[in-house]
Amino acid sequence: MSTKPWRLALRTLAATSVALAAVAAPASAATPHQITVNGPNAFPESIAADNHFVYTTSIGDGAVYRGRVGAKALEPFLPAGQDGRTQATGIKVAGNQLLVAGAFTGQFFVYSTAGKLVARYTVPATGEQTLVNDAAVTPDGDVYITDSFRAVVYRIPSAEVRAPATGIRRTLEVAYHLPNYVTGESNGNGIVATPDGKNLIIGYWHSGALYRLTLATGAVRQISASALPSADGIVLRGNTLYLARSVSNQIATVRLSRDLTRATVVAERTYPGADTTTGIAISRNRLLVTNSQLDTYLYGDPQTSPAFTVQTLPLH
Repeated sequence: MSTKPWRLALRTLAATSVALAAVAAPASAATPHQITVNGPNAFPESIAADNHFVYTTSIGDGAVYRGRVGAKALEPFLPAGQDGRTQATGIKVAGNQLLVAGAFTGQFFVYSTAGKLVARYTVPATGEQTLVNDAAVTPDGDVYITDSFRAVVYRIPSAEVRAPATGIRRTLEVAYHLPNYVTGESNGNGIVATPDGKNLIIGYWHSGALYRLTLATGAVRQISASALPSADGIVLRGNTLYLARSVSNQIATVRLSRDLTRATVVAERTYPGADTTTGIAISRNRLLVTNSQLDTYLYGDPQTSPAFTVQTLPLH
């Protein structure tokens, strides 16, 4: 699947975000702890963590990397190209299962955390462009997935997620439709479930808008908030959202109202060495942020650093 629309959008947002990046305050005077991703084509797009491991995905070749929490490096865990996984974006841990989005390939993979393929999903064959981007897991185990080029949210029921590792092939089922998609742009991207499992919060990459999707009714409402263009990966702690803004190399801290109708940006920061910050997760009360170097992957800009890395930052 062509990456051209995303490349054009990234260039446009880069031109409008450079001033913001220049004035953003560093997270702290000290250099943040850095984790190396040991792969020559890693381009780490997303990140996840549980009590034992940190995982990151390669949009460059689909590999999944893993390392112990607190380790200084992440090593190959699921090889590039395995099971047809040639690109990988969003990654989440759901109990003993690992969820991996297949980006422009239109695929989505469910693995056991032991590395066994549970199921391989493909988007419906509508002929539309696709960018299977990120996933959220509700407390009951259902999985919801964004597609940045199709105005839908897919759902995988918990029973399928927890099924035996047979490697069965399935089609992603559309559960909800999203508003305000702009044709040819990267739209719905980061997605998280609220702790009560009643709502999803979805960030739009191109417009920077936030939306609340109520699962019981399917109603979608735009949250009243300042726009955060290039909002990519998001993670929720209580009523606080942390958003990785890829083009501007910023981490936004956003406070949600109790009824999820309003959001207030309480801080925006960057850090030394930030390099297209696409993925974000929380581990041991610290943020993990990917330095994806996605500008190199998408349109061949010179690689900023020969090493691919993840930064750890304080929550505040």
